[in-house]
Amino acid sequence: MKKLRILVLAQQNNPDWISVPLVGYQHSEALVRMHEVTLITDHRNEEAILRKKLPWKALTSIDLGVAEKLYNWCFKHVFKEDYGSQILTAFRVPFYLAFEWKAYSAYKKALKNREFDLVLRLTPVAPVIPSLFAKRCKALNIPFVIGPINGGLPWPAHYPQIEKQKEWVSNLRFLYRLLPYAKSTYRDATAVVAGSSETYAEYKTLGEKLFFMPENGIREESVQPKIPRDPSAKLQLLFVGRLIPSKACDLAIRAAAKLVKRGKADFTIVGDGWERKNLEELAASLGITVKITGMISHAEAMAYFRQSDVLVFPSLREFGGGVVFEALSVGCVPIVSNYGGPGDIVVNGHSGFSIDLKGEAYTTSELEKILEKLAGDPELLERMSKEGQRYAREELSWKGKALKMNEIFRWCLKQIPRPNYLPPRTY
Repeated sequence: MKKLRILVLAQQNNPDWISVPLVGYQHSEALVRMHEVTLITDHRNEEAILRKKLPWKALTSIDLGVAEKLYNWCFKHVFKEDYGSQILTAFRVPFYLAFEWKAYSAYKKALKNREFDLVLRLTPVAPVIPSLFAKRCKALNIPFVIGPINGGLPWPAHYPQIEKQKEWVSNLRFLYRLLPYAKSTYRDATAVVAGSSETYAEYKTLGEKLFFMPENGIREESVQPKIPRDPSAKLQLLFVGRLIPSKACDLAIRAAAKLVKRGKADFTIVGDGWERKNLEELAASLGITVKITGMISHAEAMAYFRQSDVLVFPSLREFGGGVVFEALSVGCVPIVSNYGGPGDIVVNGHSGFSIDLKGEAYTTSELEKILEKLAGDPELLERMSKEGQRYAREELSWKGKALKMNEIFRWCLKQIPRPNYLPPRTY
């Protein structure tokens, strides 16, 4: 089939950053290798994107001027650069709508002239941030696709870490339905792609236009054979993420303490955040030493992944879980909570382990059992490491995701029957 002419909205899209901006870039890069893609993004991403020399049909960068300066000031001084804040997500809405208004103004004539086959909004991934494009695209009879969207995970009960972090704004999430374009975004979209089983369940009333696809992916070339480890060597344990209560790094430290104390393992924590001091004090109280790197670049973080045997990542409320994809790609066996994005990716006992959310004591105990099992069975660790890499290469690649998105696009254009992309877990 011939290439499609796609207008991609990806305000967050940067190959040099982490989290959502990196997801946006990787996904759009995979698409541009298959289709004729025009990308609209924030002006701060332009230099990094152009440096990659990809064959974009066109690249348009949006600068909100004074409004952007106001947002940046508030982000730094009011929100203390906390990307995960739910209040920040709500605060972003008018600024994002301003971004889309400028984007639509720039391409209104081209859309009316049918210069695009469809419009795709890749980022932001937060489902509560509406789009003014859906209503306008429907009026022009141009398919509008949004996703993968991910978010709105209920806060799990019975964990003090959650009570420590949960924001009051969580109780007001339902109010997003009153925002401008909130109803038309999903009513007028041709296809909606959910990035987790929980998000899929929230939007299941959308019926046949709802699809499942993990938010994250991996680069096929990053899956390189892992250097065989010495079976007698210490187990190298790793945690990667922001040091905030919901990531539950404290549970990882407690679970690893016995192995570290007996000289059977080393534990490295890659990340930073307002819980760092508490985590350092916890490790000291348990009589162990852990290495905390602070914030480092994506390339530096990947070096730690390659040197590690196990990713201990019991995050209690994780949407995409990009670190789990990174771990699988390099043969680092992940241990995660069976919830959100990680719960969709890790098949328990095959490429990693997933633990049901049954309370703090249960999670810690299960983590400890799994770590002891892996430390005492080098052959199991090696087997799971290889299976994780196979799984990542064959089923989780960005290329594979782009091929699935292509089928969704073709269905939107009535070129093929509807693909059946369902979530691995049902609610």
